This record gives sequence, structure tokens and C-alpha cells, in this order.
Amino acid sequence: MKKILILHLVLLAFAAVQAQETYHHISNSGVYEFIDELATIRIISPNTSVKPYSRSYIAELLLVAHGKREQLNARQQKELDFYLSDFAKGKGITQKKRFDLLYSSDSTYSIAINPLLGVDIIKNDSALAYNRWVGAETFGNIGSWGFYASLRDYAQSQRLAMPAYLVQYQGGNYKINGKGGEFSEMRGGIIYAWRWGSVGVVKDHIQWGSGYNGTNILGGRTPSFAMIKLNVKPASWLELNYIHGWLVSQVIDSARTYISLGQSRKVFHSKYIAANLITFKPLQGLNLSAGNSIIYSDIGVQPAYLIPFLFYKSVDHHLNGMRNDTGQNSQMFFDISSYNVRYVHLYTTLFLDELSMKNMFKPDKHSNFYSLKAGFRIWDIPLSNLWVVAEYTRTNPLTYKHIIETTTFESNRFNLGHYLTDNADEIYLAFGYIPVRGLEFFGSFTKSRKGPDYAKITTERLGLPFMDKVEWSQTFWKLGARYQVIHNGYIHLSGGVNDIRNSSGYSYTPGFLLGRQFQFEAGMNWGF
Repeated sequence: MKKILILHLVLLAFAAVQAQETYHHISNSGVYEFIDELATIRIISPNTSVKPYSRSYIAELLLVAHGKREQLNARQQKELDFYLSDFAKGKGITQKKRFDLLYSSDSTYSIAINPLLGVDIIKNDSALAYNRWVGAETFGNIGSWGFYASLRDYAQSQRLAMPAYLVQYQGGNYKINGKGGEFSEMRGGIIYAWRWGSVGVVKDHIQWGSGYNGTNILGGRTPSFAMIKLNVKPASWLELNYIHGWLVSQVIDSARTYISLGQSRKVFHSKYIAANLITFKPLQGLNLSAGNSIIYSDIGVQPAYLIPFLFYKSVDHHLNGMRNDTGQNSQMFFDISSYNVRYVHLYTTLFLDELSMKNMFKPDKHSNFYSLKAGFRIWDIPLSNLWVVAEYTRTNPLTYKHIIETTTFESNRFNLGHYLTDNADEIYLAFGYIPVRGLEFFGSFTKSRKGPDYAKITTERLGLPFMDKVEWSQTFWKLGARYQVIHNGYIHLSGGVNDIRNSSGYSYTPGFLLGRQFQFEAGMNWGF
């Protein structure tokens, strides 16, 4: 036992020296699912409320699991070896390394280059649509510095992710072509890491909050935006995550718009986000997180919002007073994630846009602008390699909304929070069975509803009822399978009945998905 412990400590130290502090994209879900599984059976104790993880953090978690591999079943041990060959290659764990188009390393650096390509097909009674992408990515490190870059070019026969659409497809700034469109997505960054933290300048997608069908603090659906990103873990029981981001307002600043050679040069208002999330870990497996954010504009980069642990609403009151027409747009949030009961993950997230304690229970005066998500996930009960999820989300009217266009909770007009936006709720039930490494059979039921968008039909902000009528709804039954052929290489196939109704007068859904239809989905990819 002592030899195993010594080996484990040596491997962790080596991983720290050779760390690749580069971020593993949130859409590459395989290793995220496996980490969640290991947490649920109490092998590791990660902070799953902040994503993406860095490759060094993933390696650290996998190395902890490697030291407890006798507690894993045969399939889980194969999964562990599979991911170690990617994230811990060169660490002496296994002679096998994942395949890369190009990989080179020595004691001072490492670099990997891989292609990105894939296609997804959606077929229903109305149309056949495709989404294809091509590109390339690279990542590596030079000493304590990590770097990564990923470029993807998308083409869609039907636009799947316009800002108003209530979907979870990745958003993009489209070049429109009939019903279809094209967009590109460039992500990357450079990060400096030390033993208990990292700081970097990155352009990426991020998710904050717990959940398996979207998160309601930062949902990660918007086009990626540039940010300063800080993570510090000064003690085993404390972690701080902070970002300061440069958002895209798409609100024209008429004062700076000008004419050049007969053409109007349009300039957008600047727009920023500062956000922090502090996680306390009083017990192994229990993460209690609290944080706040502010969307601000028209004052340049404010130094006070570069301080990563402040309460930004109070700063706003100092700078701009307590008026909506001069102030900025602030939010608060809380997240509880518990893996304390083995085989069970319990979680809840509360996003507060505005809340008046004085008027909370007054139907005609309340301003209860909040989003609440709660659920659980169970592994290996009643059958080994089986998981079950049940989740409920409710978002009250005007949550994520703001009366000042330059300080909305958006980037590129896409909501930064939950994909259903405000005045909406959702029930999500799902299961999955993984008989062998990489192969998963799954099924899900999703019931989503959205009520009136009060921001578009009234200026009244107090006492608005939740879901007094349903203007958009979706009921989706789905069964499918997915196989991870190689690292970052998947094939998937699914089918089910998708029933979408829209009486709102707004385009909440791609037109070809409306109505009750059998929907078939298939695809394959190498990289995301």
C-alpha cells in the first residue's frame, strides 16, 4: 500500500511539472462524463460546476483514479487507461499514447496538432439538414506556459443556432445563405500555471453551474469571447474562478460611426463582463459555490472590475449610483453540488438577476427575477454501468433581461445563461448504459415550455406572472447510441418523436423542426 501511495505522489508531482494548462472543450463530452462517473462513485472529488477543465486538471483527476483502480470495474479500468493515454501521455503510466496527427515532446515542451472534421445530419418529415465542420487544432506547453488554438469552419443547410432560437446548438455569427449559413469559430489562449493556480488570456466557451441539460449561470452557447481567466486553489477547501471578458454588443454606437469613401463604417458599443465564483469544500464531495457578475458598458475597462473577488453590484453603486439608466447590470448566483452519497450526485443552482425581499411574496409587486435548477444523477443503481438523470429548471420572467441594450446578459445577441432564456421551465429525464468502453446506449425525455416575452410586450417590470400561458413548447422522446472510436472521434445515431409548438409570433425554432415529427439524427466526427 505504501508503494502505491509513493507512486501516486510521484506521478502527481510529475504531472504538475509537465502540466498542459490548456482547456479541453466542453463539447468533447466523453472525458467529462467519465470524470462525473468517477466522482459519483467517490473515486475523485472534482469541482464540476466550472467548465472547461484544463488538460492538467483532467490528468490530475485521472491519476488519482489510477491510484484507486482496484475499486473500478473492468469497463471503468479500460476507460481510465483510454483517457490516460491522452491526458497523461509521457507520464510513465502506460506505454500506449493516443494517436495524434503530429505529436512531439521532450523535457521542456510538448505540442500536438490534429484535424477537426465532422458532420451531423437531422432528418424529419419536413427536411433533411446537415451541419458540417472542418478545421484544425493545436495545444501544448513550454515549461509552465500552456498554449492552444482551434479553428473550425461550419456550414449548415438550415441555420440551427440563431440568437433567438431555443436550442443548445453552438451559436455563431452567420453569413446567411438562404435557409442555411456559414460561420467560423476561433478559440485559443496562452496560460501561465503554477502549483496552486493559473492565469491566462483565452478566447473560449465556458459553463458555470451544475446540470446535464444546460446550465443556468453561464450556459456556454454563445460564440466564444476573449477573456482574462484566473483559477486559484490556495487551499484544498477553497477555489476561486474569475473571468473578465470582452463581449460583443452588436449595438451600434452612432457617435463613433462615420463615413469612409461613401461607405458607413459602423462601430459597436464596447461591452464587458466580470464574474467570479468562489467554491468552498467543507467535506470531500461537497462543493458550495457563490459568486456574482456584472455586465458593463460605456466606461471603458473599469479597474475595480479587474479585482477578482469583489462584490460588483456595490462597486456599481459607488461608480454610478443606484439608477438603472446610469448603472450597469449585476447578477448573483449560488451552486450546491454534492457527491457525498455514493452513486448519487445531487445538485442545485440559483441565478439571481433581481430579488426584493420586501415584495417577494406580493403577487402584484414582486421582482423575483431568478432561475433555479435542481436535479440528481445516479450511477450503477440498480445495474452496473447504468446512469439515470432527473432535472428540473425554472426561470422567471425578465431573468437575464435588462432595459439598457448595451448591458443585457448577452454576447452577439445570444443569452449567456440558460438556453431557454426567461419565463420558461423544463423537465429532463434521461438514462444511459455503457456495456463496454466507449459504447453508450441512451434515452431521454425533455418537456420544455416558454411563456410570453414580457420585455417585448410591456414596460411593466413588477408583479409579472410566471407562465400565465404557454406560447412555445417542446416534447422530445429520444433513443440512441454513441461510440467513441478513437480519442475525440465519435459516431452517433438516434431517433425519436419531437413535437414543437409555437404560437408566440417569434422565431424560437428553426422552421423545419416545427410540429410533431419523427426525428432521426446521425453523425461522425474527429474533434469538436
